[in-house]
Amino acid sequence: MYKFNNSFRWALLAQPNSEVVTLTLPPENPDSNIEQLKEQNTSTVAQLPHEGEIDVNNNIIKTLSEQQLEYLLSNLMKYGVLIASAVVLLGGILYLIHHGAEPAEYHFFRGEPSEFCSPIGVVKAVLSGSDRSIIQLGLLLLIATPILRVFISLLTFLLQREFIYVIVTLLVMASLTYSLVGAYY
Repeated sequence: MYKFNNSFRWALLAQPNSEVVTLTLPPENPDSNIEQLKEQNTSTVAQLPHEGEIDVNNNIIKTLSEQQLEYLLSNLMKYGVLIASAVVLLGGILYLIHHGAEPAEYHFFRGEPSEFCSPIGVVKAVLSGSDRSIIQLGLLLLIATPILRVFISLLTFLLQREFIYVIVTLLVMASLTYSLVGAYY
């Protein structure tokens, strides 16, 4: 039982009965065990079922094909977004140069022109020199970048015969397709 005294200290009321026992342990040779463990750890590498490896620190070492796929997909996403952003920026600058001084007319709602309702129409409008179509093309490139990433992943998983990943990637591709096609209907 503890008691709170006036000097803000805890005091123990009951003194426990205790005995002091000394034990002597046999001396051991720590250097030999550590060296043996180091030798075992450096030579131990576990094999994973899909050609991957685990190193001494339990980090997964990826195969060359997995590293190449990651590099390809990361560069695709990086450069796809950069190119799409550059196209949108170029279209925005051109649009502001030609139409920046015009007053905004919000009295009537004007929807998208029919040429911007399909990717083919956007490409035709870009070839005709429309500023707004360049912005639309940049947005289409931005949308196409992750779709292309999923498609490349699907082909890679098919080639590697990873059928579980193929099914998951097909589900992702189906949902992307449904969201794009569903916008038209």
